[in-house]
Amino acid sequence: MSAPAISSYNNSHINTIARELAVKTWQVENTVKLLAEDCTVPFISRYRKEVSGELDEVAITYVKDRVLKLVETDQRKQFIIAEIDRQGKLTEELKSRIEHSETITELEDLYLPFKPKRKTRATAAKEKGLEELAIIIFKQDPGLEPETEAKRFLNEKVESIQIAIEGAQDIIAEWISENKIVRESIRELFKKTARISAKSVAGLKEEGVKYSDYFEFDEELKKCPSHRLLAMRRGEKEGFLKVGISINEEDALSSIEKIIIKNNSRSSAVLKVTIKDSYNRLLYPSIETEFAKISKESADAEAIKVFAENLRQLLMAPFLGQKKVLALDPGFRTGCKLVILNELGDLLENYTIFPNPPQNMMLESGLKMVDLVKKYNIEDIAIGNGTASRETRDFVESIDFGKNVNVFIVSESGASIYSASAAAREEFPDQDVTVRGAVSIGRRLLDPLAELVKIDAKNLGIGQYQHDVDQSSLKSSLDSVVESCVNSVGVNLNTASRHLLAYVSGLGPALAAGIVNFRRENGPFKSREELLKVPRMGEKAFIQCAGFLRIHGGINPLDSSAVHPESYHIVEKMASDMKVDINALLSDSMIRKNISLNKYTSEKAGLPTLKDIMAELDRPGRDPRKKISVFDFAKGVNNIEDLKPGMILPGIITNITNFGVFVDIGVKHDGLVHISQISNVFIQNPADKVHLHQEILVKVLDIDIQRKRIQLSIKEAV
Repeated sequence: MSAPAISSYNNSHINTIARELAVKTWQVENTVKLLAEDCTVPFISRYRKEVSGELDEVAITYVKDRVLKLVETDQRKQFIIAEIDRQGKLTEELKSRIEHSETITELEDLYLPFKPKRKTRATAAKEKGLEELAIIIFKQDPGLEPETEAKRFLNEKVESIQIAIEGAQDIIAEWISENKIVRESIRELFKKTARISAKSVAGLKEEGVKYSDYFEFDEELKKCPSHRLLAMRRGEKEGFLKVGISINEEDALSSIEKIIIKNNSRSSAVLKVTIKDSYNRLLYPSIETEFAKISKESADAEAIKVFAENLRQLLMAPFLGQKKVLALDPGFRTGCKLVILNELGDLLENYTIFPNPPQNMMLESGLKMVDLVKKYNIEDIAIGNGTASRETRDFVESIDFGKNVNVFIVSESGASIYSASAAAREEFPDQDVTVRGAVSIGRRLLDPLAELVKIDAKNLGIGQYQHDVDQSSLKSSLDSVVESCVNSVGVNLNTASRHLLAYVSGLGPALAAGIVNFRRENGPFKSREELLKVPRMGEKAFIQCAGFLRIHGGINPLDSSAVHPESYHIVEKMASDMKVDINALLSDSMIRKNISLNKYTSEKAGLPTLKDIMAELDRPGRDPRKKISVFDFAKGVNNIEDLKPGMILPGIITNITNFGVFVDIGVKHDGLVHISQISNVFIQNPADKVHLHQEILVKVLDIDIQRKRIQLSIKEAV
């Protein structure tokens, strides 16, 4: 079956999505048409508001994902109908039931009796001619004895009455397991009462000690949070746990008997035995596998949602902006790698200093830093938060630079991955990994978004169980977040790396590389229109990307704003009507206040677009992110050994999960604030109360030095 295409949608799909989103059908249809033309979610949300009826990115993403799912389901329906018809078993009633199926599960239940199978006990019994006997027994005629009827089917392949009845039971067991109503009844029991259990694999308790919480575990499946389920499934995958999902067998058998058993005949007695066999051998394993898959997908979705929100907060974190910066990748024995970056993040100089043990060359290191700070007029220093971070910060803060110099602690998560990557080798072919890592730390201070897009988000130290969830779904979700953040902030066309440009609406890796090559060969872009000179840059791609790309100091002042080139004529008309030039329109708010937007509405540009234009003219090219501020950890608390229960310490939230948040308190190991310790009121989601990089106070509850575990509380620190 070919991959679903958005262009294969129909009116039924549109109506379904409109109903689910509680919006107008024309909004959905117009949005689907734009998506079918390869328009991106950020572009539709920002520059096609009149067409979509102002749907936001969340709604547009839902439309995109849902229409693909509906098209895929329709393709599956067509395949199933064709397959059953090929077998000569398609009836009008069955065809109608298939066409009107609302879920994949319902659809697959209808197809199950006709699905090609490998040889089973039932097919073997049918080959012996026992299907007619199975039909007779299944009818449960009070006047018939199964043993008597079975005599008619004895032959060289069926040597006894017992073999005949057992063969018929095998056929009936398969019928029961494929019965749509029976399967729905067992599913309902699973939904209401299923329990998930785990136990250790014999002989592996010591080796799998990290899963000791699950060596004897049992919980209602519907109450099992995603992080626990993913932990158990990881333990199962690694061979340390046996995990199962079960329901009460008596309840299951009783449910099936109510559907199958008609009376108290001899045939019914045979069927009761058959029902138990069908349930244990066929039905239960099938539904358990189904619910294992469903629960895993649900846990994946929850974990991916948490990861995606953390990534959004990380990418949109406060930034320093275009300033020269000195960055340090701290260390002990190998020293601290020091780099100087200019306002654009270009490497100017690099050194290695040794202020920490065992060398303790504090004087020489301090003099070198004073010299560099003076030489480059440095006002901001970035220090990685890894090994020797606190010691290096204490050293830097002890230096008298003769002026105020801000010191920032920057997360190193993923820096080592970047420094060894092809992207880093391409940027710095003549530098070793330590220099590249220090450069990444400095650039994260200048612009975390521009630097972090170069690193696989799974390596950024956020989220939970990211390596255990469905990797395709994770990548799709995280790519959407990166695309949304990049286009929300906007990209400097003349300084952005190809990695950052690749996420701009309408571009992608090939055009991004083309832009960088064009820039290298021809110098900085002077206008957005010059983009059309980039090889393979067509009108369609230009329309989608142009509004998200910024040119500062270019020919047209609007090129530094989020006003799309297709709307320049509107701004030019406004300026003309007000008898001023565009620069005056941008700089004088009183002039803008006298503009009547209704005068400039058209079929393509309604009030939503005009309001966006005016908001952009008020603050052209504004960055939605906040400026970074200096944060100080508690003095004298540098290692886990310095901690004592009851301490109240400042910290920064580094990760948010479903079960709590991790907080950096400056001792190399993040502490955990369990969800129950976040607020005095009950909360289901930590993200409802806190956010990534939030500066908070925490109270130390417990320290396990051997396991490097720190338990903290937010609510008790207030």
